Amino acid sequence: MSQAVVFDIGRVLFHWQLSALFEKLIEDREELDWFLANVVTEEWHFEHDRGRALADMVPERIALFPQYEVHIRAYAARFNETVTGPVEGSHELVERLAQAGVPLYCLTNFGDEFWAGFRPNQPIFDHFEDIIVSGVEKIAKPEPRIYEIVEQRSGHKGAALFFTDDNLANIEAARARGWTAHLFTDAAGLEAALVEAGLL
Repeated sequence: MSQAVVFDIGRVLFHWQLSALFEKLIEDREELDWFLANVVTEEWHFEHDRGRALADMVPERIALFPQYEVHIRAYAARFNETVTGPVEGSHELVERLAQAGVPLYCLTNFGDEFWAGFRPNQPIFDHFEDIIVSGVEKIAKPEPRIYEIVEQRSGHKGAALFFTDDNLANIEAARARGWTAHLFTDAAGLEAALVEAGLL
């Protein structure tokens, strides 16, 4: 069976940083750092990736940090501003793989509500046969079940899947299932791994 390629999205296809939004709202760097470490944190954000509704998360957080109500509501309303653009070179690799007829999939930790607001503006995803979104499935990487969902929906498993992600725990979970997995640091490194795998 020929290999399919599975891409992560955040920090592989698109730059993503919560600070990109909140540095517009909090001028003081020390306060911004405290806010990102305590109020709108990546750990708290991950609850939405796992399937919690913003309607539950946002009021709960405002109750804990009422002085930051405007900022917490901005997190829900202006999430796309945390995505600052394509990762250099990655979209070109997607285009080349698509032109070569390689089956393409995404496996992403992404909240379902945020995904619904992000996907329509990004034609790069038209190249993908399927996109497995943690917030839709209500299970997130590196839990084994979400990798099993990719296998079921793609019809590929084990070494027939080439996966790239910027998170080592997610890579190790893929390797535990026999996938070929590349820890993403930049497009040049990914290109070299795809060439070595005979995919480019």
